[in-house]
Amino acid sequence: MQKSEKISKTVFYGILDTGYVDPQNMYEKCRQLIAGGCGLIQLRAKKESSLERAKLAEEILPLFDTKNAPIFIINDDIDLAKNIEIAGLHIGQDDFDPRKAREILGDKKTLGLSTHSLEQAKKANSLKGVLDYFAVGPLFATQTKPGRTPVGLELVGLVKNMRPALPWFCIGGVNLNTAALVAKAGAERIVAVSDVLKPADTAAAVKALTASFLAAKP
Repeated sequence: MQKSEKISKTVFYGILDTGYVDPQNMYEKCRQLIAGGCGLIQLRAKKESSLERAKLAEEILPLFDTKNAPIFIINDDIDLAKNIEIAGLHIGQDDFDPRKAREILGDKKTLGLSTHSLEQAKKANSLKGVLDYFAVGPLFATQTKPGRTPVGLELVGLVKNMRPALPWFCIGGVNLNTAALVAKAGAERIVAVSDVLKPADTAAAVKALTASFLAAKP
């Protein structure tokens, strides 16, 4: 399956955030995200050093080196993403210019971008051929991104009405209590962090959240 098709077919994008997962439990949590049906999984290790982040990536890498494995994404570390053959990269608005990132990464690697407004979403969508997907959020206030002003559900509908050429994901405060609202607002794909990482059975949490989201889609 081509990466564009795999991303388009993905409903749930998982994030391995070291703010919620002890490094010693990273491999098992990653395995559970895969078992839950995640089509993309991102390693987000903001507080770790470059060396520590590379060690975490190396530890979970075998889980992605199999047929039909999810797409592996590194958060905001272009050097690490470049050095791992099967790794893609996710960047924020202030991290790296997408065109420059694509130039460094080459054509084959997956590249995603966070957006926080309609203007940013439109700009991201115009970069088809540079970006492979973009994310919209945070929809709600979330401890994962403290201090970030929520964009609200209205933006979801506005982005949907754009009929984006790129796959797009909704992120930020998506959980069992909000999944139906997000679906009804027009979301096509979701990302959740704490709601699935905190439970002991992460695979079951991913499946439950995915089912709740899909059941509420118009």
